[in-house]
Amino acid sequence: MLPLDLLVHGGDVLTVDASGTVVPDGAVAVRAGEIVEVGPAARLRAAYTATEEIDARGCLVLPGLINTHTHLAMTLLRGSADDLTLQGFLERVIPREAELLSPETVAVGTRAAIAESVRGGVTAALDMYWFHEAAEEVARAAGWRLLTGPTFMDVPEPPDGRPYADRLGWADAHLAARTPAPGTRPVVFAHSAYTLAPEQLTAIAALARAHGALLHLHAAENATEVATVTELHGMRPVELLDSLGVLGPDTLLAHAVELTDAEIAALARTGTSVAHCPVSNLKLGCGTARVPDLTAAGVTVGLGTDGAVSSNTLDLLGAVRMAALVHKAGGDPTAVGAEQAVRMATIESARALGLADRLGSLEPGKRADLIVIDTDRPHLAPRHDPYSMLAYAAAAADVRDTVVDGRVLMRDRALRTVDERRAVDDLHAAATAVPVPHPRADADHRTDGART
Repeated sequence: MLPLDLLVHGGDVLTVDASGTVVPDGAVAVRAGEIVEVGPAARLRAAYTATEEIDARGCLVLPGLINTHTHLAMTLLRGSADDLTLQGFLERVIPREAELLSPETVAVGTRAAIAESVRGGVTAALDMYWFHEAAEEVARAAGWRLLTGPTFMDVPEPPDGRPYADRLGWADAHLAARTPAPGTRPVVFAHSAYTLAPEQLTAIAALARAHGALLHLHAAENATEVATVTELHGMRPVELLDSLGVLGPDTLLAHAVELTDAEIAALARTGTSVAHCPVSNLKLGCGTARVPDLTAAGVTVGLGTDGAVSSNTLDLLGAVRMAALVHKAGGDPTAVGAEQAVRMATIESARALGLADRLGSLEPGKRADLIVIDTDRPHLAPRHDPYSMLAYAAAAADVRDTVVDGRVLMRDRALRTVDERRAVDDLHAAATAVPVPHPRADADHRTDGART
């Protein structure tokens, strides 16, 4: 018998491969963080011996969920900027970030975010935030897959104290010194076309390409952002990015709610991807992205939660459900189906990150990121269609086991690599160290604006 590090067996394996293969009573064999084989449990149990086994009988085994747009340490601000217009959101959040953020508090916020994400079956995330080195260290200690990197935002007194003039050299040195871990890649974050000038966006895009990095930025999140950028630069956000040569197969736009037909065509022509954040977009009154039109044009659309201050949750299964439902509001129940919504959180998210050859499905040669969902529960019975179950009925609390790179981070709903009690206590302490204005003090604010 051949040795393995981990054998997950007995559950129905939803591979999310190109053919939509489901293996009843299947198994996933893992060695050195990589999937060795997927097949019937009886055959794999006879062929391999494993250091650790997970009995998944009565469960669904599927790829780990991938969050393509978030700000993890914003857990520090959860519940402090609700029921506001975007301008009200900005006016509350930006001063709080200046007061709260440091490497230490970002580490605290990220650790709590990782605990929440692992509980919800999220095995990887693209995280745009300040003090990303602190987040990297926490994720490494937890064994969790994090894609992050230098962030560019030309604003007075940024939380990290580094002026824009110094950021290109700092980012270049940082990227040159890093060797990406398996299943990750370098990332550069350019906040938006309303916080960066055109020449800055061009320089940041050139930096990203010099390092083979993914370039991630907010774009066209709401009508006011589009109006602001048009007033500043004479073009809409996506038009501007296209004219600057910023769009491309290594560029991922967050939100992309306010798009014209011509802009959708530009995204398709350049191979630019989109991170769809339906919960945040609805909560902030931004509208609903044109996902059916984007996918029909051939644009890759992944799924994200945004930060926990704008969406209040890092629950990507909740975003799967919202994505499967909100686009039906126009009267077409087939606009985004259950399988498409699940794929958006797995293989399409991996594709949006440029990592579909390594993540997003359960296939030999890919990194062993997987989750086990306990389907032996009243609200998940009977088990007719796994995609429908996941999209319309399953919840984060149904995730029983979470595996990243072949390492079991949660087993039987117990976290193994994060001290959850300490993470929550530290988050409370850090978030309340600076007095918070009453969250309802300006709830009747009615102005609007683009968001951070």
